[in-house]
Amino acid sequence: MREKIVAGNWKMNLTRREAISLTKEILDSLDDNIIPNIILSPPFVYLHEIHQMSKNITKIKIASQDISILEKGSFTGEVSSLMISSLSIDYTILGHSERRELLKEDNLHIRKKVDLAIKNNLKVIFCCGETEIHRTRQVHFDWIRTQISESLFHLSPDCLTNIIIAYEPIWAIGTGLTASPDQAEEMHKFIREIFTKKYGKDISQDISIIYGGSCNSLNARELFSQSNIDGGLIGGASLDAKSFNQIIKSF
Repeated sequence: MREKIVAGNWKMNLTRREAISLTKEILDSLDDNIIPNIILSPPFVYLHEIHQMSKNITKIKIASQDISILEKGSFTGEVSSLMISSLSIDYTILGHSERRELLKEDNLHIRKKVDLAIKNNLKVIFCCGETEIHRTRQVHFDWIRTQISESLFHLSPDCLTNIIIAYEPIWAIGTGLTASPDQAEEMHKFIREIFTKKYGKDISQDISIIYGGSCNSLNARELFSQSNIDGGLIGGASLDAKSFNQIIKSF
């Protein structure tokens, strides 16, 4: 049975003191009845400290926001999958729309990162999504299929158990727009069908697919009630403990 997940991507935000305070607020607000697994993704420099704060809470895992396409070597400023894994971190986010759009990471580039993540025992939150132009031109389904197939379809069924899919419509991120529950469900269902055709229904039904397009405390409950939406990859709303806690309780 696939997991319900609420992941908070803090992006390049928060000082150390703010990150510790936010983590403490989130931890203090949890109760024994929470349904989803929670993944916190702070900036690299806070990973170890946030992990230490939360490591005894079964429902909370930590993710890096990215990994290098290289495993080690003379690459100043890069952070490798091997380094992240050595901190006992469980997850990494790969293929986020900001890295695809701003840093021009393509599907084959992300595929190499996926392989390194799995090699070094990291689970992957794999992001995919279309722009407004793709949707206007009615090529958004083909675009998503290509992103997934070129980056993930070389994986064995066993390796696929290490993948969470995060659908993030780029046109609904930071724009004030949000895909309607019907639009989001339509794409989540389509993504699951892609995996069914490649790997079979039993495997596709076990893959968690979460929504990453401006999900917040106001729309989370309706989004999460859709049959193929298993949670959310939360951006701005994850920086406020009260809002993030409301999202966690939206199942």
